[in-house]
Amino acid sequence: MGYAIDLRKTKKVEVPYDQIEPEILRVMIEEYITRDGTFYGEVEMAMQDKVDMVINQLKSGESAITWDLYLQTGTIILRKDTKLNIQNW
Repeated sequence: MGYAIDLRKTKKVEVPYDQIEPEILRVMIEEYITRDGTFYGEVEMAMQDKVDMVINQLKSGESAITWDLYLQTGTIILRKDTKLNIQNW
């Protein structure tokens, strides 16, 4: 039996990356960069280089960490790729 998710109830908030413990932030970033479909170009990059790239994107504001209050899940997004209504934490 599956579960239906009412996407109208989803509400995402932005969580400032600097408010997350460094060890937890690193785990979140590593999980994000190892997902299927994540693409970093034609050249293979070391894990640390990918982590550094995401941290720089978070610092510059190009990326953000969001928490879905309904689904109770977090993710990292590229701001240019989303049209979500994201509120500040």
